[in-house]
Amino acid sequence: MVKAAADRYGTVHILVNNAAIDPRKLWYEITGEEWDRIMGVNVRSQFFCAKAVFPYMKAQSYGKIINVSSVTFFTGQRNFLHYVASKGAIIGFTRALAREVGEHNITVNCITPGAVLTETEYEKVSKETIEETARTLAKAQCFSRRQVTDDIVGAFVFLASEDSDFITGQTLNVDGGWMFH
Repeated sequence: MVKAAADRYGTVHILVNNAAIDPRKLWYEITGEEWDRIMGVNVRSQFFCAKAVFPYMKAQSYGKIINVSSVTFFTGQRNFLHYVASKGAIIGFTRALAREVGEHNITVNCITPGAVLTETEYEKVSKETIEETARTLAKAQCFSRRQVTDDIVGAFVFLASEDSDFITGQTLNVDGGWMFH
């Protein structure tokens, strides 16, 4: 994937690490195989993608790695133990990787979106559950509406831009004021 992008565009300047699966399950029903699958998709994939772009970014002494975690790291969401643990690992990965690659003028930051209403949610979750979630979030967030994908675009654009060249190892929470940290 990275080689194809570099071949087509000449190099790689920006990586957005945003692969995740989030099955809901009682923590004591999670099998070892399920745990490993979540960690593989949600954490291991980010490690290997960052590793793949590093030679290109190092060669040009510049790059932006933006990892995506989740507000669930701050909420400790029930029935998401494996997911929450994986998202916490991404925050730790972000901080440690920033220390590793900073000398090459590569920034590594993390965005923690809130409960973003997506097409996948419409497909997987009942209308009643979506409406109940909206009511719950309206009470918990500073903004009393569901977050949509357009609400987080600006954070990605900023962290990918030269305006954030001296910001690294940070986690930017974009959740409508649900969690403060």
